[in-house]
Order: sequence, then structure tokens, then C-alpha cells
Amino acid sequence: MDTKVRRPHRFLFLALSSGFIATSVAAQDAAVTNFVTYYQSAYAQGRDLIPAPQAVLNTASIATDLKLETVKPVSALTGNSFLDANSNVIKLAGVQGCLSTDLLDFMGNKGSCTMISLAGMTASLKRAKADAGDAFPCHFVGQNPGRPTIRFAECFFTQSDMVQSLSETMIEKGLAFAARDRAGKPIFPEYAKAEDEARLAKTGIWANPYFKHPYGERYRANPSN
Repeated sequence: MDTKVRRPHRFLFLALSSGFIATSVAAQDAAVTNFVTYYQSAYAQGRDLIPAPQAVLNTASIATDLKLETVKPVSALTGNSFLDANSNVIKLAGVQGCLSTDLLDFMGNKGSCTMISLAGMTASLKRAKADAGDAFPCHFVGQNPGRPTIRFAECFFTQSDMVQSLSETMIEKGLAFAARDRAGKPIFPEYAKAEDEARLAKTGIWANPYFKHPYGERYRANPSN
């Protein structure tokens, strides 16, 4: 992995090893802090408390009717979701965070797979908002009713004058996986290709040879390892 990727992720990983992510949430009121801690704590135990979409996502609209809204993130909640400044939960439609609590080798350190994805989400949010005044654009493809409001989106940022997908960037760095539907079909085929390339290059989580990815679940290929 190149130096450009290695340094910020190493820093975040070491920070996570002694507790949960130190983010701007610390400056928020107690209710927001408790909300974030509740979701992060559950995720660290391998439980994603944010439900799946209750209706079919309109992912085709990204190509046919792109409408970008500016989103200001507050904190990562899981390996593929975050809380925004309007108290909405934003869940990335195209990426799946790791749900395994197995300890893996990562950047010369040991850490659970869930915490690696959570750290990756935090690092990616920081990178994405760096060029846009603490915010970045998202295209929304669906929403669940009820509270908290859960909105499903794909989000973007600019790097080297090129528009990058937040989801695809995490997948390319081996910090998360391409999201799949219940039949195992990738939501976005190009993200599955990025996952295959990360796996073949042994990038990030994929540096651990026993780790496999069957349809969104994470498990050891050999439980005796």
C-alpha cells in the first residue's frame, strides 16, 4: 500500500486501539454523543443497527437523474454509514462494512475487522470533506420511514481534479466491500470489480489470506486459524 494511503490509516488505527474514534462529536451535545457511541459500540461487536432499505433503491438514477445535495458529516456510525449535521443517518448504498470481529493484521497492528472498517469510514469522511469546506455532495437513492431518518446515498469528492466515489475508494483500499443484494448480486458491478482488484492485490483487509466474502457476510475460510 502506498505511503499516501498508509499514513492516515495507521494514525486512525492506532487511535481506535485505545478507544472509539475521536471526532467532532465530542463538541456536540450529550444526546448526539450518546447516539454515536451507541451505534459505534454495537458495530464494534459485529452488529449493524442500521436497517436495510425497506424499498427498492433507485440506484439507476445516478446515471439517469443525478441530483447532488451537500452533506456535512458529523461522525462515522458503522463501516458504511455516518451521521450528518441534520441528524440524518446516511448509509452508503454501494459499500458494505466488515461485520466480523475477528482480529486481523492491518498496517503491522492487530485489530478487529469491524474496527478497521469503522476507522476506514472515518478516514474517508475526513478525506472527502477536506476539499469542500467540511462537506461533500451526495446523491440519494432511497429513504426509510421513521426516526432516525435513514437515507441511502452515494457520495463523492474531488481528488486530483477527478470526481471520486466515497464507496469505491473505501473498497479499493481494502477497508470495506462491495454491497450485494440478497441474491449476492453487486449493487454496482464496478464496485465488485474494485473489490476483486483489492483482493488480488492483497490490499487492506485482504492482506489476510484466510479472509473471504460470501454475499455480504464475513467469515474465516478456515475456522481453526
